[in-house]
Amino acid sequence: MARVVKKFEDRRADIVKAARRLFQTKEYQKTTMQDVMEVLGIAKGTIYHYFKSKEALLAAVIEDIVDQNINHMQTLVKEAKGNALQKMKLLVKTGNIAEENKTLLDHLHQPGNDAMHTRLLAATLVKQAPLYAELIQQGCDEGLFTTEAPLECAEFILSGIQFLTDVGIYPWTQEDLTRRILAFPKLIEQQLQAPPGSFQFLVDHMEQDR
Repeated sequence: MARVVKKFEDRRADIVKAARRLFQTKEYQKTTMQDVMEVLGIAKGTIYHYFKSKEALLAAVIEDIVDQNINHMQTLVKEAKGNALQKMKLLVKTGNIAEENKTLLDHLHQPGNDAMHTRLLAATLVKQAPLYAELIQQGCDEGLFTTEAPLECAEFILSGIQFLTDVGIYPWTQEDLTRRILAFPKLIEQQLQAPPGSFQFLVDHMEQDR
């Protein structure tokens, strides 16, 4: 029987998929490269050809999580009806990757994982910002918002929300978090010159995620 030789990207994708499943079920710390090899039935030389270390494999898993989430968000934007604010509400509901990846993301919040945690946040921001920029531009066309820099507005808003409410980066107290969460809607409305109360829905969403 002829040996099946997979294309580079297909083999790499298989390894990332298996690792992601193990990191979620067995936990990252308890998973070894040998575990991944055994699940896939591949040799040591094969897995290390694609990933030089478990940390490199984790980075690839994080990228896979972000890409999957972005693809879902892009589909929503493409298929959603309504004005820019209505579409934003849909994106906000689906833009949080923590729910389906809790075990893995909890690992990133542990001491010593700051660099990888920040990398996840940065990768999410860079890929989500253009989607929100598209909706901000739609809002401008609809007369809901006013800005000449939709992408930069999206980047500022996302970075503020993601980094300033992440207790893995800042050891905020509950009072600190609440103060920021309550301030975000008005700050965003001022930046986009949106009607008062337009982004109040963010408060309920962020409160639920805590």
